[in-house]
Amino acid sequence: MQDPFYTKEKKRKPKAGMMAADAWLDSSLYEFWQTLGRGYTRYQDFMSRFHVAGIKRFFVEILSDAFSFGAIGAVLMTALALPAFDIIDRGAFNKAEDYSVVFMDRFGNEIGRRGIRSDDSVALDQMPDYLLKATLATEDRRFYEHFGIDVVGTLRALMSNAQGDRSTQGGSSITQQLAKNLFLSSERTLERKIVEAFLSVWLEWNYSKDQILKLYFDRAYMGGGNYGVTAAAEFYFGKRVQDINLAEAAMLAGMFKAPGNYAPHVDLAAARGRANLVLTNLVASGFLTEGQVTAARRHPAAAIDRSNDINSPNYFLDWAFEEAKTIIQSTNAPGNNFIVRTTIDTTLQTYAEEAITSVIREQGEQYRVEQGAMVVTDTQGAIRAMVGGTDYAKSQFNRAIVSTRQPGSSYKPFVYAEAFEQLGLTPSDTISDRPVCIGDWCPQNYGRSYRGQTTLLSAFASSINTVPVTLSIKTGRDAIAQLSYRMGLRQEYPVTRSLALGVASVSVLDMTSSYAVFANHGYKTQAYGLTRMTTLNDQLVWERDPDAPRERVLSEQTVAYMNQMMHTVVTGGTGRRAAVEGVPALGKTGTTTSYRDAWFCGFTGNYVAAVWFGNDDYRPTDNLTGGSLPATAWQKFMAFAHTNVEVLPVFGVDFEPPETILADADLEEVEEVTERPPSLKPAAARKLLDLADRLEDASAAIASTSDTALAPTAGSSQL
Repeated sequence: MQDPFYTKEKKRKPKAGMMAADAWLDSSLYEFWQTLGRGYTRYQDFMSRFHVAGIKRFFVEILSDAFSFGAIGAVLMTALALPAFDIIDRGAFNKAEDYSVVFMDRFGNEIGRRGIRSDDSVALDQMPDYLLKATLATEDRRFYEHFGIDVVGTLRALMSNAQGDRSTQGGSSITQQLAKNLFLSSERTLERKIVEAFLSVWLEWNYSKDQILKLYFDRAYMGGGNYGVTAAAEFYFGKRVQDINLAEAAMLAGMFKAPGNYAPHVDLAAARGRANLVLTNLVASGFLTEGQVTAARRHPAAAIDRSNDINSPNYFLDWAFEEAKTIIQSTNAPGNNFIVRTTIDTTLQTYAEEAITSVIREQGEQYRVEQGAMVVTDTQGAIRAMVGGTDYAKSQFNRAIVSTRQPGSSYKPFVYAEAFEQLGLTPSDTISDRPVCIGDWCPQNYGRSYRGQTTLLSAFASSINTVPVTLSIKTGRDAIAQLSYRMGLRQEYPVTRSLALGVASVSVLDMTSSYAVFANHGYKTQAYGLTRMTTLNDQLVWERDPDAPRERVLSEQTVAYMNQMMHTVVTGGTGRRAAVEGVPALGKTGTTTSYRDAWFCGFTGNYVAAVWFGNDDYRPTDNLTGGSLPATAWQKFMAFAHTNVEVLPVFGVDFEPPETILADADLEEVEEVTERPPSLKPAAARKLLDLADRLEDASAAIASTSDTALAPTAGSSQL
């Protein structure tokens, strides 16, 4: 029986549109994948034509990788060549020094020359054939064969260097060396070598081989301020380059590699050794035979005596030349040749050099210190001596000018002077020597102990650290820094918490200028070295005005206080080794962290001098303090410098020069005391004493011979 409540539902048929869409989608996907598969199959069939196997596959893979890396290399080389393209686009060669300057000392005697001596008037075909061959045999034997870069020669040089033989040939071709001289600096970096290679190829494309060689001969630096072989031949041998012989040509060709080492006026033995190697290269390259070079080996070249140039104040001359160029450019001086009168005193220069080198020689190894520097001025700022290192021939780096080191406690006079100026203190005022901190920085005294209440005079003489830090808190560190700039420091430095202890960058020259303010009654006294400049025709270019107004930096009262305190440093403080008998000596010692730098800066009534000792690589010394070697060198110089001169007093310091007492006696019977004149050098004194001994021996021998000749013989009669 059918359920009366059951109602049959009719099934709904799906719409035909949806079914058609679904079917179309399925068929489309199927056909797409089928088409894709058939396309891939056809691609495989096509590529199978290029399929290789066996040894052919190896070469194909190599060729494929070569193309890939070649494309990468081309992009990289283009990027590396961009700097060279920029240099070429400027179209300008490096300028050699345009000026030639003759320097005179304060008395008008020539002390040296700076600037160029160049001459490009001699054509390549007028130069001796053996000079060209000697240069090619030593510098670039394949010059006329390569494209600017001698790949074979470079590989040969690398192999020689690997075997420890570094004396025969370098890896750079003549074209590469010329590219460096014309366009680049002398820095040794990979980037510079890459640019040099591109420029070498450019030179080969745009110049002939003979033109490149001529440029090389004219632009190469040959030592002694000479550019080019023509100027060098005149300077070293006093000849035209056309007239030099084979031995002289070999010596010139040997200087291209390192003129500072092989210049005959610097080291004649090294120059001759290098010339002998050049002669060997001539034979090895087939340019000459052994018989043709034998005479040159037996009779090596002899250069003109240039000993005066070696003994010149070279560090000072380098600095003075830069100063002279600034004056020439600012005054638009006519011409290129000038004569400059300087303030240097050659006698004091010798004393300063002797003081530095003798101390290093005697005690440098003990303290593990290798370098020193000194600048000496008079109390008006005229530089009388400048020592930039222990040996100019080995290092031309001027440590008195270029190098900036921390002054340590020799900076403290700026702190105390600012305290006197700003706070109205006096040297006898007391202050507490106790632990002091600025934030988390807590400086300690040298002996790690504290005195409690002490006077400013005692704290300064003993170089206590906590006191200047306390004063810097009261005055403000910015005010101290500004005072140091006004007094003579020119190198800017950050103002830090440790400024009062000398954590700054200063030069020896600037420290000398700053201390000269105390010696010159508080007036700014910037060091200077030039007084007059003229052309070769005696046309005045520039002259220093000795009466130019000076700025007052410190009050006379502050100067008097500071001079009293610095005098105490020498008489009973850390600088006792600087005391000079009969001379009022004042100064301040300075020692930096880890004993990297040691200073003594001070002055008398006659001279101001700052001395620095340390190592170029900032290597710590062996407990070297400012009161040891720097004070010793300062004292040595001042003792020499004050011989037979009027000892002048110092403002604010009680000093009475020793009186010369003449007893009541017959002056004819008074034995004359012989004193060493200021201009007599130690070496000259030894030679004079030796000569005196020889004269005395000769006189005795003559007298003995005369007595023998005049003595009556046996049997002779006397009248």
